[in-house]
Amino acid sequence: MRRLGITAVLLVGCGGHQMPPHAYAAEAVGRVIDDWHAAAAEADEARYFGHFTEDGVFLGTDATERWTVPAFREYAHPHFAEGEAWTFRSVRRDIHVESGIAWFDEDLQTENLGPARGSGVLRWDEEQQRWRIAQYNLALTVPNERFTAVRAAIAGEPPPEAEEAEPGDGPEPAEAPEDGEGIEATPPGE
Repeated sequence: MRRLGITAVLLVGCGGHQMPPHAYAAEAVGRVIDDWHAAAAEADEARYFGHFTEDGVFLGTDATERWTVPAFREYAHPHFAEGEAWTFRSVRRDIHVESGIAWFDEDLQTENLGPARGSGVLRWDEEQQRWRIAQYNLALTVPNERFTAVRAAIAGEPPPEAEEAEPGDGPEPAEAPEDGEGIEATPPGE
């Protein structure tokens, strides 16, 4: 009877494929995303696209960019073939994992876009025993105080004019220095 119990424990403990323990899953997901970004920076097309699920989607910065993996690969292939894809470096990332699904958001430093944000979903691939990207959403961040100008640019409108200052708005004029200190005379016409 004791042998049967030990055998059962060994079979349960060693048998079957399992997702990494939850405590390590977030680290594993982070490594996948890091390697995916590194594959783009190294223009390694096979490695980059190998991180996606077959039904994966890449959402780009343009409103028309909702790419299936085959369409995105066709678009991106010339960049990879030239040995110059893109370089994104995560400077902050937050990852959550639950039941074989991971979701994350990250702040990115990029060479061409400047500061950007990425978010996405990874799914545990039971057959391949690894995390794969099911969706990635790349977004440009816009400071709130510049949103009106950006919205106008997107609409093809001229940028909004700076508002004329009304008396009493803004700082008070500086007082003139005493005895002409700090004032330089400028000859007329210069």
